[in-house]
Amino acid sequence: MAPPWNMFGIICFGLSLQQYFLIFVALASSNVHIVYMGERKHGKPELVSKSHHQILSHILGSKEAAKESILYSYKHGFSGFAAVLTPSQAELIADFPGVVIVVPNRILSLHTTRSWDFLHVNPYIRNGILTKSRAGSGAIIGVMDTGIWPESKSFKDDAYMAKAPCRWKGICQQGLEFNLSHCNKKIIGARWYVKGYEAEFGMLNASDGIEFLSPRDAAGHGTHTSSTAAGFPVENASFMGLARGRVRGGAPSAWLAVYKVCWATGGCSSADLLAAFDDAIHDGVDVLSVSLGSSPPLPSYIDDVLAIGSFHAVAKGISVVCSGGNSGPYTQTVINTAPWILTVAASTIDRGFPTTITLGNNQTLVGQGLYTSKDLDKFYSLVYGEDIASIDADITTAGSCDSGTLNNTLARGKVVLCFQSRYQRSAIVATRTVLSASGVGVIFAQSPRKDVSQSWNFPLVRVDFTIGTSIITYMETTRNPVVKFNPTRTTVGQQISPEVAFFSARGPSSISPSVLKPDIAAPGVNILASWSPVASPLQQDPSDNRQLSIQFKFESGTSMACPHITGIVALLKSIHPNWSPAAIKSALVTTASLEDEYGQSIVAEGAPYKQGDPFDYGGGHVDPNKAISPGLIYDLGTSDYIRFLCSMGYNNTAISYLANSSIKCSTKSTEFLLDLNLPSITIPELMRSLTVTRTVTNVGPVNSVYIARVEAPAGVTASVKPSVLVFNSTVKKLKFKVSFCARIRTQGRYSFGNLFWGDGVHVVRIPLVVRTVINDFYSET
Repeated sequence: MAPPWNMFGIICFGLSLQQYFLIFVALASSNVHIVYMGERKHGKPELVSKSHHQILSHILGSKEAAKESILYSYKHGFSGFAAVLTPSQAELIADFPGVVIVVPNRILSLHTTRSWDFLHVNPYIRNGILTKSRAGSGAIIGVMDTGIWPESKSFKDDAYMAKAPCRWKGICQQGLEFNLSHCNKKIIGARWYVKGYEAEFGMLNASDGIEFLSPRDAAGHGTHTSSTAAGFPVENASFMGLARGRVRGGAPSAWLAVYKVCWATGGCSSADLLAAFDDAIHDGVDVLSVSLGSSPPLPSYIDDVLAIGSFHAVAKGISVVCSGGNSGPYTQTVINTAPWILTVAASTIDRGFPTTITLGNNQTLVGQGLYTSKDLDKFYSLVYGEDIASIDADITTAGSCDSGTLNNTLARGKVVLCFQSRYQRSAIVATRTVLSASGVGVIFAQSPRKDVSQSWNFPLVRVDFTIGTSIITYMETTRNPVVKFNPTRTTVGQQISPEVAFFSARGPSSISPSVLKPDIAAPGVNILASWSPVASPLQQDPSDNRQLSIQFKFESGTSMACPHITGIVALLKSIHPNWSPAAIKSALVTTASLEDEYGQSIVAEGAPYKQGDPFDYGGGHVDPNKAISPGLIYDLGTSDYIRFLCSMGYNNTAISYLANSSIKCSTKSTEFLLDLNLPSITIPELMRSLTVTRTVTNVGPVNSVYIARVEAPAGVTASVKPSVLVFNSTVKKLKFKVSFCARIRTQGRYSFGNLFWGDGVHVVRIPLVVRTVINDFYSET
């Protein structure tokens, strides 16, 4: 059987749900191959690059052929190159001494006035994270995305912004409509990568205005994520008058470095992505925000370009924050599951956009929408999609308004009611279908969820099934049913939050179930942030010129959650510059909240709603101010990750090249899988009893005493030894063991608990996740 990366060959870019649902699949016979050679062996980058050309010259027969073939030489953070090769040439290079792996290039697809206040990240809290970090001053945030719109007010060059530090080695790479003047004291670096993309699809045409061969953002997504992480405060911002207020990023005083690896015309190349990682490590960023990852089946960590690039970044002390994917609410869909990555789930905030509709009988119903058109106070005829199906369409698919299922004559000039079905769950698809059939509006009935589709010049209101059914009842009892749309309003504090978003991908990890993923949840629903004015909205109306003035836009997705955590990481780096990426992750996870604003357990959207658990939100919902002082941390280093890779069964040679040292995995290395010092304990298979070890480091008062308290998962007993940890000036790290014992002899499901360490001031909590199994379960059946 072909390996997963050949068989499936895609990586999702966790873009906003509302903008792109496309998945671009790499060609099986990709012309471009990535040759990964592990840590670089030479101190000088030019010598590393020279060795790459020598390998290619040997395989291709001449220096000229090598020069023509090579696209990138990865020579800063690690060693490797991307080149145009035939499959047979790739096989020859794979056997060359020093080569770890050769993988085909993959084409990846693209996956706030309120959210930061909702997280209590504001300057009015005296000892809060924003004040203590001086708004992220001194931190450099790297964003790998679709580029940036430098004229946005979020990236203005204010006088109080410091110049780039001496340690910064990045550049401002020029290109189409982007020159040196577009970098400033806020945007201190900008690069763009297109060689891998063009090697697959040919030269990118930038003459039509759809894309820019430069760091300039034509898609909007990169501008949105960058401003969410580090945008300057902008007063009186809104989307067409909705959510008006002050929009800002989490770390407004942090510097931004932009790495454009994705293109509005069709996705992102993994060869380009790895080149960006190589440069970012060299440039000197402190944290990387990357919304990329492979959809299941997930490739091994040795084959995964993002896992490789992030491993080298983390080894250099750079935190890498990634989106967890938008394939929820289904189990085992979370992506970016390497333990060195900080993986983010998406949650809601307490801002809503109620939109009322009035039926012909004067009944008023409330849904969610973003309708801002002035053509209101008018009744339209109302029809059900199933009743106006085209001749060749299935009635069921017409009821959900699937593509091409409606009769244009019967839909023209009418509002269409559509019901989510098993096969058509998207309000966006329904809207496009109704638009193409000359309809004038959509009411979409679906499972309850908070994310709202962008439809500012076309009425689209989402309602739940109860309201949808009541509309059907009205239509059945009325000869000429009609409906009127009312303008959307903005409300704050009138809906319970946070909740895990419907679309947010869920655990457990399908490749390493003993590593709890996602790690943390952060706001990712209806997030308002800066936008590229040339990026097309979902529905375009040539007669409506308002789209030309769009500077801020709502987006939903784990891509929106990711830069929230990125901004918080930058704040923490400013306060604790010597903390490792693992220490920062631990501080976020162990201080996260399990409750909403009203003190109730966090709920996860789905069908049906359920009480949230660690597979929905990891450690919980981020609490930035508490993360400043976590008390204890669960730290990890490169050697720990190496032992983890050994425990995953990867071969010594590949791991040795990755680590740039001779590695010989122990025959007992599989036992380390559960002992990796993560701020969580996950046991996918508990047969009878098992003991797990963890080590904590005191980062609070020197003289501290912590006492353990355990909430054991259902069906399991759990005990901690020692149950008291005493720290002083000479004792800063202590080990403890947690023993688990199954109380039931059944093939169980996952159950959840918590382990707390408390000193009277700090509460350090990690989730416990256990599934009991019977060793002879299958043999008995």
